[in-house]
Amino acid sequence: MVDRQRGADADNDEALDRVFAALSDPVRRRLLSRLDGEALLVKELAAPFNISVQAVSKHIQVLVKAGLVRQERSGRVSRCRLDAGPMYEAALWVNRYSKYWQDQFDTLALWLGAAERPKRKRNSRRQS
Repeated sequence: MVDRQRGADADNDEALDRVFAALSDPVRRRLLSRLDGEALLVKELAAPFNISVQAVSKHIQVLVKAGLVRQERSGRVSRCRLDAGPMYEAALWVNRYSKYWQDQFDTLALWLGAAERPKRKRNSRRQS
């Protein structure tokens, strides 16, 4: 049982690695944004970029391997669709650490509140 669990964790880690690696590139993030809500041909995806269709195709292959994009081929035409499912696992992983950010924000709020109190006292004295 332990070995199976370890294997599942390793598979999950590899999947997360592929998602984060895919998302680390600004061109790939823009490609995903363009696919939000619609399927596009590779040529259509490549249009706004100042790079070749071949370079865009390579980026798309990284996204496909990460499971973020599905390609549907019909002859020589390839249509791409967003599959945001793998991002859910990545979001869960990132959200586990949100408690640290919240603690930082809470500490900052306390500090700012403490820094604000003396100013209010000084301003009240001047008005008297």
